[in-house]
Amino acid sequence: MKRLFLLIFLVITGTFVHAGIIIVEGKYQNKNIYIQNAYQEVGVGYAVYAVYVNGKLTNDEINSTAFEVDLSQLQLKYGQDITIKIFHRDGSVQPRVLNPDALKPIPTFEVVSMKMTNEGLITWTAKNEGGPLPYSIEQFRWNKWVYVGEVQGVGTAGEHSYSFQVTALHSGENKFRIKQIGYQPKYSQEIKIVSSTPRCIYSMSKGSKQIDFTCGTLFEVYDFYGAIVKKGYGSRVDIANLQKGGYYVCFDNSIAEIKKK
Repeated sequence: MKRLFLLIFLVITGTFVHAGIIIVEGKYQNKNIYIQNAYQEVGVGYAVYAVYVNGKLTNDEINSTAFEVDLSQLQLKYGQDITIKIFHRDGSVQPRVLNPDALKPIPTFEVVSMKMTNEGLITWTAKNEGGPLPYSIEQFRWNKWVYVGEVQGVGTAGEHSYSFQVTALHSGENKFRIKQIGYQPKYSQEIKIVSSTPRCIYSMSKGSKQIDFTCGTLFEVYDFYGAIVKKGYGSRVDIANLQKGGYYVCFDNSIAEIKKK
């Protein structure tokens, strides 16, 4: 009976605590996390009432409009996985993590050597990696750097060797680089190779239903507003479903202006 009375009392007085959780995940980078807190719109006190790091309750002072989660006191190792759970009361302005990028690995790799074969195989050796970030391989074509693939980095300080097979060399000079993206991007030097691949030519089919290329090629089709409407690899692009008007087609190492009738 007493238990039932207590339950009825809690319902009447509205003292059930409904909570939300903000979860932040990443790698420890020897940096702390800063949180913008808020005073409750309903009730008394601040929105955040508990912060857990890897399942352990922190002892940070959270009763403030902004506070710091001091990760340095938790004996974490550089690069260690971190999950921060920020518990806050409903009915309040949601707290905000001010520097979530502080848990992103910083690219620190150094390229020891980098080579490319005539068949398009890129090999490189890197050292001083600051975390297990992927290496993105980019090719310069159509006056911009284009993503062509990626290789997962090991992420430790020693030397590590990698390779990537490029499947779409274009005619003439080809230029590549690798990069890692973390708190800020970092790029390798560029590597160049001149391909003996014949120059690719395009043509429009009768009725403007498709674009044909004389080779297999990466392609992108843009409308006049700069939006990509077709993208892929092949020797033909179906444009039957595009509206009439002008477009730009990027292929091989060329850019052409076309008109869909």
